Amino acid sequence: MTKPLNALLCALTAWALSACEPAEDPARLERWSLTSQLDGSERDYFVYLPEGYNAQPDKRWPTILFLHGNGERGNGKSELDYVLTHGPLYEAWVQKRNLPFVIIAPQLPMFDFASTNNYFNERTFDQIPRRQYDGTPEREKPQRLTQPMISYPATDSMSEIDPLLPKGWETIEKDLLEMLSETRRKLRVDKNKTYLTGLSYGGFGSWYMASKYPETFAAVAPVAGWGHPSLMTSISQAQVPVWCFAGGMDPVIPIQHFYPGLNLLRDNSSADIRFTIHADMAHDVWRRVYAGEDIYHWFLQHSTDTHPTDQ
Repeated sequence: MTKPLNALLCALTAWALSACEPAEDPARLERWSLTSQLDGSERDYFVYLPEGYNAQPDKRWPTILFLHGNGERGNGKSELDYVLTHGPLYEAWVQKRNLPFVIIAPQLPMFDFASTNNYFNERTFDQIPRRQYDGTPEREKPQRLTQPMISYPATDSMSEIDPLLPKGWETIEKDLLEMLSETRRKLRVDKNKTYLTGLSYGGFGSWYMASKYPETFAAVAPVAGWGHPSLMTSISQAQVPVWCFAGGMDPVIPIQHFYPGLNLLRDNSSADIRFTIHADMAHDVWRRVYAGEDIYHWFLQHSTDTHPTDQ
């Protein structure tokens, strides 16, 4: 009985040691640079390469372009790490989830927000979540509000409401296109599987970029940001799949503003159009959305070469 038992113990020990060894082709986080067409300055952005990228030279990988929220703005250099705070890049790099995507994560310029919003003067680098050698950091808990969960009627008209927030992602749209082009030139990516998502300010930016360049994206997932009806025509004509998310108790982005644009889009598109309200969540609904699996599985179901034909 001793020899079989020793053999079993050795096998189990070898398995345990192999499980602790780093992957032969681990995920990588790179910083790339470009000259911004906004002001001619050099700005960096993150490019995440998933585990197994080098080990599979014949594979072409799907891409996610992620647009962060207002609180992660910065100079694209020393402040770029704020982009790691939320979203798919946080999930893949900090939480070490093996998401099978190349992820592009740029940083929106500060403009004059530092002088008009105390938040930017009070934030510190210590607040940025870091990738740990062993394990992963504890997730920050979502905001909990005490008000009851209730529904709101849809806004009757959006004609007096601006389609975009001040100094948002539309200010560097040419830079975003250059990042996508550079990624396609340098990496093995599937050009038919480019996905777009963003939270809050980035949710609004996702709607804008999808409306301006609908043929570029296989699917779009704005989170905590509504789409103005004026942006929907090009998205519906290109039959772009959209899955929008909102927090039912969001005190920042009125839930009733989501419906006019989404109803218009659904009525004029045969694509996969979805709207999910997390009734118990506040503005930071993105914590649940990106921590789950559904959004990533949904992305991979869509490709620009399989979009339905406009009728």
